[in-house]
Formats: sequence, C-alpha cells, structure tokens
Amino acid sequence: MASGFFAVLDDISALMDDVATMSKVATKKTAGILGDDLAVNAEKATGFLSSREIPVLWAITKGSLLNKLIILPIAFLLSAYLPIAITVILILGGIYLAYEGAEKVYEYVFHRNEEGHAKDPIDIPEAELPELEKKKIKQAIITDFILSVEIVIIALSTVVKEPLTIQIATVSVVALLATVGVYGIVALIVRMDDYGYRLINLNEEHNSFSDQVGRVLVNALPKIIKGLSIVGTLALLLVSGGIFNHNIEFFHQLFPSMPTLLKDFIFGLVIGFVALFLLKLVKKLFKRK
Repeated sequence: MASGFFAVLDDISALMDDVATMSKVATKKTAGILGDDLAVNAEKATGFLSSREIPVLWAITKGSLLNKLIILPIAFLLSAYLPIAITVILILGGIYLAYEGAEKVYEYVFHRNEEGHAKDPIDIPEAELPELEKKKIKQAIITDFILSVEIVIIALSTVVKEPLTIQIATVSVVALLATVGVYGIVALIVRMDDYGYRLINLNEEHNSFSDQVGRVLVNALPKIIKGLSIVGTLALLLVSGGIFNHNIEFFHQLFPSMPTLLKDFIFGLVIGFVALFLLKLVKKLFKRK
C-alpha cells in the first residue's frame, strides 16, 4: 500500500515536471502578446482619479479571470474534438494582431501631429465619472478577451501533441500567470506617479533626495507607457508574423535564407496593412451605400 502511495507521488512529480517544462516553453511563445497585453492595459488603467485607479484595475482583473474561465474549456474541447479549429483560430487571431500592429504604425506615421488629448479626469463633471469608468472597464475587458484567446491558443498550440492532462495544466498555468503577472505589473506602473508625489511631499526640504526620486517616478510614467506601447506594437507584428510563418506552408517556404525575426516582422506588417486597408475600403463602401 505504501509503495502504491509513493508511486502516485512519483507520477504527480513527473507530471508537475512536465507541466513546468511545457509552461516555460508556452510562456516564451506567448511573451510577445503578454508584452502587448501589458502595454494595452497600462494605457487603459490610466486617466482616472488617483483614488479610482486600483478599484478600476481590480474590476478589469476580475473581468480578465472570467474571460479565461470562458475561453479555457472551449479551447480544450476544440483541441480534443476539432484540433483543426485551433489552427484556424490561431491564424484569424494572427490577422487581428497584425491589423492592430499595422494600425498603430499607420496612426503614428500619418496622424501623429494631429491634436487629440484625453481630458483630465479632474475636468470631467463628477456625475459623468461613473459612466465613463464603466465604459473604459468594458473596453479593457473586451480587449483582454481577444488577447486572452490568442494567449490560450498559442499556449495550447505548443502542447497540442501532449496528453490532455498536461495540456489542461500547462495552459491553465500560463493563463493564470498572464493575468496575475500582467495586472500586477500594471498596478505598479499606474501608481508610480502617486508614489512619486508622496516622496516629493515627504519633507519640507527643497530638492532633497526623496524629491529627486519622486520627480523621476512622476516623469517616468508617461515615458514608460509610451515605451511599452512601442514594444507592444513590435510584439504584435512579430507574434502575428510568427503565426503565419509557422502555420501556413506557403509563407514558411518564402525567403528561406532570411532571418526568422525579420521574416516574421515583414509578414506581420504586410498582412496587417492589407487587413487595415481592406477594412477601410469596406467602411468606405458602407458609407457610400
């Protein structure tokens, strides 16, 4: 009986080792989307009154966990009974990610000098704040849902040949890490300016060490969010290009001597711009009608 108990423990240990190994591989595969998820959510969680930033972020985090609870069972069922659907969803999601990346590049190149600044929350009437808050939370959760689908599908694609138990455990770990890790970092980022102001007001001295550190934190916040946005855009194009390169044989055979990273970027950018201009064309046609 004791030997049976230890055999079960040995099986569990072996399973956990496999899950840890596969989770590491899957996390590397989804790192690009996680970078964009971080950039998007840091942007979505700012623009509120300081006292509302954490409650808003907590509401988005709960929505993100609910998204994962909806997506995971559907993904596992498709993997078990209709595996081709995983590849189809992966490619469709890749087109969406490429479109998002290309749109950001397009906006930067053609519309970066146009004026358009978000209103300071202090300037918005108090009666309008709850409705505005709900709207931004809803938008953030919808965006998270789309990114979560891609995170889950990409993670699942790395373990699709493994037993179902390893698939479920690995993808669930990656999904949980995606939510906890991303939103934990976002919480630190959006509170940077608040911590900075606290350090500035820590004493009555002028230009003390705490004042200098505080000013660095306050000034760093917009630069960090902008930097994350650039990294996120590159990640979108690289991840989407990688999806096309590794899942569509035609693209995989093109430019065999080209470095993979450059190849992924070009595929993501080109397909993204094709999707962007097709969408703009469809919108124009509907407007004429």
